[in-house]
Amino acid sequence: MIMAAPVILKKPSATYADLEAVPPNLVAEILGGELVTHPRPLPRHGIAGSALGTVVGSSFQFGISGPGGWIFIDEPELHFGRDVVVPDLAGWKRERMPSLPEQVGITIRPDWVCEIISPSTAKHDRTIKLEIYHRAGVAHLWYVDPAYRTLEVFKRQADRWLLLASFAGADAVRAEPFDAIEFSLAVLWPLDPPAAEPASPSSASD
Repeated sequence: MIMAAPVILKKPSATYADLEAVPPNLVAEILGGELVTHPRPLPRHGIAGSALGTVVGSSFQFGISGPGGWIFIDEPELHFGRDVVVPDLAGWKRERMPSLPEQVGITIRPDWVCEIISPSTAKHDRTIKLEIYHRAGVAHLWYVDPAYRTLEVFKRQADRWLLLASFAGADAVRAEPFDAIEFSLAVLWPLDPPAAEPASPSSASD
């Protein structure tokens, strides 16, 4: 008896129409052909992103105590071929974006992106989106994790991402591509209690 070959049904790739149909209370992306959604961020997430945008934006967009020369956008919709990604923050050197695009989807590759990690986004932020940003040629990638109060700084190499530095708590941050300034990481979590100071030897022996 001749057995028929199995029929493998390939899941169709998500389209932009699928993305547009997602309810507005969700963030939607198309990653590797898959429609991915996640809820809007918690306040801790939003505060960290807003604070970081203020720090780098004041110095690198407005030139206040910094060199200027950049433009920043919160949650831009980036179109890289069939992938549609929405980082929490992205920045472009002004010579690469002399005028703002008039459409929602931006095809100009950012020079820097930042993902604010949350339980609902960590899986995709650290895997497929990492690959998409590298393939698109993004030069620098930052990960901010408000739950652990950390910052990881990556620089693109030809075949991989290179971890340049890690910061935590209230560390002083000076990191590419914004190493012309220094700021305290504590500004990203202003409502968190400061870390406890270690006990002195004398008090420990009392």
